[in-house]
Amino acid sequence: MPGLTKKPHTENLIPLHLMVHPANVDTITRYVAQLEKSDSTPWREVAGRRGSVPASILRGSRSKAEMTQTRLSELTGIPQRHISEMEQGKRTIGKETAKKLAAVLNVDYRVFM
Repeated sequence: MPGLTKKPHTENLIPLHLMVHPANVDTITRYVAQLEKSDSTPWREVAGRRGSVPASILRGSRSKAEMTQTRLSELTGIPQRHISEMEQGKRTIGKETAKKLAAVLNVDYRVFM
């Protein structure tokens, strides 16, 4: 009599289609393969792989709002160069700056801390 084999759970799976920049394909492919092998990975750990977590959140929030760095700079009064440095993780995001960014991007300022 054959023994039980461990099969992947296929119930309640949802197809997921992503559009990503070609430079990110390998990173995302490796991440998905890792997900299939493990139970879960904390999102902060994943975000931190691309730099600092606040930088990733700022970049993602701005992208979601379909806003350029220049436009975000105009709306917040923060120099565009500083926004670029924050998104690259080269400049920290202080509490007052986080509040300005959050007000324009319609998010809680604490996500940038």
